[in-house]
Amino acid sequence: QVQLVESGGGLVQAGASLRLSCVSSGRTFNNYAMGWFRQAPGKERQFVAAVHWNVFSTEYSDSVKGRFTVSRDNAKSTVYLQMNNLKPEDTAVYYCAGYRVSWGTRNAADVPYWGQGTQVTVSS
Repeated sequence: QVQLVESGGGLVQAGASLRLSCVSSGRTFNNYAMGWFRQAPGKERQFVAAVHWNVFSTEYSDSVKGRFTVSRDNAKSTVYLQMNNLKPEDTAVYYCAGYRVSWGTRNAADVPYWGQGTQVTVSS
């Protein structure tokens, strides 16, 4: 049984930093993409960032580019999302995403594995 377990969310003020972690079990994702999506109340789940199979290839949504950094440690079966200079509009539930392909897409409908989500709240 595949499990993705996120941690690291919380309540912070604008300008602060948080690091989210996602530990996978039940399947190795070493040769597959991993990513992060987020969902604010009343909105659709949106792509945030992805790190592809070769750990060096990453991509970001325009809204977080330059502030967030996605990385992975295959030895620990963990993917991270370092979030700096957080803004109130970053407030959402953040979900870890596990793909079955080496190069992930930005479409949530293409993601077969999801974590349970972790809340990030940024106050102004």
